[in-house]
Amino acid sequence: MIEEKEIFSGGEFCGHASCPGCGEKIILRHILDVLRRKTIIACPAGCAAVTDGIFPHSISPVPFLHTPFDAVASCAAGVRAGLDMSGKTEVIVMVWAGDGATFDIGMGALSAIAERNENILYVCYDNEAYMNTGMQRSSATPFGSWTTTTPRGRLKSEPKKDIDFILAAHKIPYIATASPSFIDDLREKVEKAKNIKGLRFLHVLSPCPPGWKSDPKDSITLARLAVECNIFPLFEVENGERVKLSYISQSLPVSEYLKMQGRFRYLAEEEMEIIQSRTDQHYKTLNSLHKSEQPLRVILGE
Repeated sequence: MIEEKEIFSGGEFCGHASCPGCGEKIILRHILDVLRRKTIIACPAGCAAVTDGIFPHSISPVPFLHTPFDAVASCAAGVRAGLDMSGKTEVIVMVWAGDGATFDIGMGALSAIAERNENILYVCYDNEAYMNTGMQRSSATPFGSWTTTTPRGRLKSEPKKDIDFILAAHKIPYIATASPSFIDDLREKVEKAKNIKGLRFLHVLSPCPPGWKSDPKDSITLARLAVECNIFPLFEVENGERVKLSYISQSLPVSEYLKMQGRFRYLAEEEMEIIQSRTDQHYKTLNSLHKSEQPLRVILGE
């Protein structure tokens, strides 16, 4: 339930500069409504850093620390240490980073805070490419997608990096996927993460109309279809052990999702079938883990 007075309005201090239909500000609005004002955000280069506002203005109702692209996790760890030394342990330190800073450039620093189990909430708004600098591919870009660095005839041939299970291997306390089309689920997961100590990783799909070549009015529809087609299933992993699906999808054909985006317009029929097959297999694996009573480490043979 949204509180009567939200702390993030997108216009309390200045207007944000996000594109029409951007999922990022919708997601941030609801996260901050759950976390409230005792929060400090660390944000690397990316869409969020630019759309926050032009200096000296900011749309953020809480302290908003701009960091180097590759060091947001390290900077957040420094803020956390300073707060703890000052006795301000109740303040939440949140990383707000895109897929480029999470999957790629900042991966080493993220792995380091995961290994140390730093008391940080890390949120990745995943729009599946380097959208702020011109829609270049990242390791979060899905197979078969067009970007400005994968032009026609040379579509991305590698699958999207499985960041969630890479972090699950670090055995951090909490990992969850979320979507702006399932707001109650998103807010519940933020509330849950808020009350957990250690590193919490929230991975949220963030539709990007310019990069996805989609209509801005379709952003929430696309976010929902990504879940219903099992492209972006909603699940949780606790302590690197238990995998739980938080929503059982309709398992719609992936074509329902792909056909609404110009970035997939060059896909051949056989490539569409590859995406469907890989998606089915991934969801089958998740469902098996969800139903299993054994911890993940036993299933993986550790």
